[in-house]
Amino acid sequence: MTGKDASATPRRAAISVWLAGFATALLLLAGQPAAHAQNSLAEALQQQSEFLPVREAYQLDGAVTADGTLRLYWRITEGYYLYQHAFKVRDYDSPGAPGMAIEFPPAIAKTDEFFGDVSVYYDEADLSVGLSGVDAPLTLAVTYQGCADAGLCYPPETDYLKVDVTNGTVTATDPGKQPARVTTPPATGADMTLLLAMGLAVLGGLILNAMPCVFPILSLKVLSFATGDPDEHRRHGLIYLAGVVSSFVLIAAVLIGLQSAGRWVGWGFQLQSTGFVIGLAYLFVLMGLSLSGLVLIGGRWMNLGAGLATAPGARGSFFTGVLAVVVASPCTAPFMGSALGFALTQPPLAALSVFAALGVGMALPMVAISSSATARAWLPKPGAWMDTLKQVMAFPLYLTAVWLLWVAGKQSGVDTMAAAAAGLVMLALGLTLLQGQTVARAAGAACLIGAVLLGGVRGDAGATVTDERDGTVRWSPEALASLRAQGTPVFVDVTADWCITCLANEQAVLFTDEMTRAFADAGVTYMVADWTNYDPEIGTFVREHGRNGIPLYVMYAGNLQSAPLILPQILTTGIVRDALQSVSR
Repeated sequence: MTGKDASATPRRAAISVWLAGFATALLLLAGQPAAHAQNSLAEALQQQSEFLPVREAYQLDGAVTADGTLRLYWRITEGYYLYQHAFKVRDYDSPGAPGMAIEFPPAIAKTDEFFGDVSVYYDEADLSVGLSGVDAPLTLAVTYQGCADAGLCYPPETDYLKVDVTNGTVTATDPGKQPARVTTPPATGADMTLLLAMGLAVLGGLILNAMPCVFPILSLKVLSFATGDPDEHRRHGLIYLAGVVSSFVLIAAVLIGLQSAGRWVGWGFQLQSTGFVIGLAYLFVLMGLSLSGLVLIGGRWMNLGAGLATAPGARGSFFTGVLAVVVASPCTAPFMGSALGFALTQPPLAALSVFAALGVGMALPMVAISSSATARAWLPKPGAWMDTLKQVMAFPLYLTAVWLLWVAGKQSGVDTMAAAAAGLVMLALGLTLLQGQTVARAAGAACLIGAVLLGGVRGDAGATVTDERDGTVRWSPEALASLRAQGTPVFVDVTADWCITCLANEQAVLFTDEMTRAFADAGVTYMVADWTNYDPEIGTFVREHGRNGIPLYVMYAGNLQSAPLILPQILTTGIVRDALQSVSR
């Protein structure tokens, strides 16, 4: 084996270990058992396109008997089953009313990998719901959930039935949901092709480079190309591209695996885990300390600061790409939403192609600068000013860490936020002591262990529930349907505290005094669907509107026959005013 081959083998091994470990970590952060994490990627990618749509696997019929009992009958395709505990029937027109009593037939005991010991129905499920005393037509929301023996578990599904006890008719209806209409980008759903989705993904990836989490890191990498061997710059640019693309493809594989397992998640799903958010805050502080020169971290791994230009081997450039994708996870750029929403309705190979195009778009500026002598000639020459720039660039990273601690506090309580903040102090102290003598290093190691332990402290999650902002109401499927049934125009804002684009839109446009008055004048109810923590109902709502991430802004007219209007992910006052005018006519 030559020296070159020998050095390449450890790099390939390190990258393989990272891919496997990162995939398993993301699955575990999303709440999947370890055994299931091993199966999801390998099996789900092969099986995703082989399963039936939920309403083909489970076909619902209804009838009213002579004694006023509603029979709900599902024909279940062979190899599929329904959970007894998942059935729910409620009066759609009375959101606060309790669920109706259901009489179940005998079920089959089963132990499955999703819910453990359960009772299920194969072939058919024939349920009875008493309607004694009901003499007026009503709309029922019927919820059910099933799985396939081959390993797919569907999210809970809800069908709507119009029941007229007087004449005994039961008809399917859809009172609160209409086909989504997207105005930006111009094509979606059936109108979008794989090639167009990949083009939009490339544009979205390009814009990600300007996001505040990513720019401080990549700007220093770009400046390192001003001097040195052009061939070496080109090689490192391509290796950076490989790191970015492989990270996006891995995230896509995890998303497909989780969704095939019945857990609807979208872009940025890892930020719904408090542990991941705190870990990301620690990472930002670590990078900030390095840029400030307070802690010396080897450039070979972090590939930051002056080590960017001199890091030997390809590992630094590859992991710079990985790091760029990780820190970009709170951001959703324009064009990304429709492209990723389309991707995850396609077979696995097409979905992975769209995510790979997103990675290509994000890496394109770096590759172009590293490959172009003209572009490199425009870069400022290195000098003492770069040390000042590095130190200045550290402060956006510190502010990002503060924001991430705030997100952790919103998710799991103020005690969690305080413990994580104390952990950051211990982290800085530990790294400082590690640069001293033997005794100091031992104390530093103890501080690092303390930082990890403090980062794992969780407070009272129930303490994170806060009142809605004045002029807004909390989103729920029932509340939305009730308002629409009353003829009230509704604006739904699907947001999260970890979504930078969402927060920017709210502060710059949606929550201004001017816009609050505009909503009131138009008679539009402002609903907030907060996806800071995992919520399957919000995930279903996002999916139904052709998106796979947030922000998502949907404007409903008071007329149930009008299709909802989906607004762009980057808002302006003019865009929102036009949407308000369209529903207030």
